[in-house]
Amino acid sequence: MSPQPPAVLPHRLLAVDEPHPLEVFNPQGGSDFFLICEHAGRLVPARLGTLGLDEADRSRHIAWDIGARDIAMELARLLDAPLYMQRYSRLVCDCNRQPDVASFIPDISETTVIPGNANLPPEEIEARVAEIFQPFHDAVTQALDARDAAGRRTILATVHSFTPVYKGVSRPWQIGVLFNRDTVLSPQIVRYLEANTDYEVGVNQPYAVGDDTDYAIPVHGEKRGYPCVEFEIRNDLTGGRQAVEDWAGLLADSLRHAAGTMA
Repeated sequence: MSPQPPAVLPHRLLAVDEPHPLEVFNPQGGSDFFLICEHAGRLVPARLGTLGLDEADRSRHIAWDIGARDIAMELARLLDAPLYMQRYSRLVCDCNRQPDVASFIPDISETTVIPGNANLPPEEIEARVAEIFQPFHDAVTQALDARDAAGRRTILATVHSFTPVYKGVSRPWQIGVLFNRDTVLSPQIVRYLEANTDYEVGVNQPYAVGDDTDYAIPVHGEKRGYPCVEFEIRNDLTGGRQAVEDWAGLLADSLRHAAGTMA
């Protein structure tokens, strides 16, 4: 069943002709893998205008994870996995953050001021939670509940990208493997990547997963006891169809290898 549009609120964010935040690819995927890409899109609701930014800024990494959607879709195809993607820019609200943290609706991202996010009244924040964040995560929850009810095994992976330079500091890694409580799947993925590529693999680099900031891995993965991992791919290495296929193939191989060690 397709997700229902958000309920009408007094301070409505999304117009009736604007898309639901959820985009699903291969919903009937039959494998053990379940994929999430929270920063797949960069849409901004018309009601918010441009957030005070020009098109160049709204196309940068501050707005979305460049390359992540294409890689995630190819990975879903290779693994025969459902993929749940979020269409709206993380500058509207970051669907991989808890709604009560400052970075959920940033007024500064990296070094860029986001004028449209300044001094928001509570009802404007709630509209973004109610019409973007909640419908997306409710759909993921429903899908995972259905898998659990059917007794299906689930291995959760999320797909992200990162910049080669952050606030003037170069990042040496080509790929990061992020995890917290998972002690089986993720370490096996790290070992596979280190043994089978020449990449500098970031172990919980360039970010780390935590309960107070992240959402998908702690809530959809760890709380359910799933093996779970977050992939971060350097975005200057994601351009073009060949790069998409190469990255997706590598992630698929690493996931299959790691899952096989747990069988």
